Amino acid sequence: MALEFENILVPISGGKIDKQAIELACSLTKKKGGHIFAIHIVQIDQSLPLDVEATPEISRAETILSDVEEFVEDLGYDISVDLFQAREVGPAIVEEAKEHHADLILIGLPPKICPEGFRLGEVVPYLLENAPCRVIVYYQPATGEEC
Repeated sequence: MALEFENILVPISGGKIDKQAIELACSLTKKKGGHIFAIHIVQIDQSLPLDVEATPEISRAETILSDVEEFVEDLGYDISVDLFQAREVGPAIVEEAKEHHADLILIGLPPKICPEGFRLGEVVPYLLENAPCRVIVYYQPATGEEC
């Protein structure tokens, strides 16, 4: 039984794992009629207004999304990219999954070696508890990258 998904949401952060997660999303989406939504969330500190112009972060995010859009189009798949500002990344991803009627959230987890051991961070556990659809966490073993 092959798994194919209609709408896949892929949160991206600009790390090396993004393209691998996007490639996996392409292989899991229906070639005809499937759609990939790549989003980048710029987290805004509580002390700032939510609509603050986070210029350096926005500029970096636009470059990341443009690179991903070009990469996926070269692979021959349909993609939409979007950029959001939010207080918390996890809830923003869940809301976007609902809005896009995603049947899968595919998130890349960058490898990290921490003195305290393996860490999932805050976003992945939030998604696993609150996502309105299936979640795949794509993880590559650590290659010496530090926390």
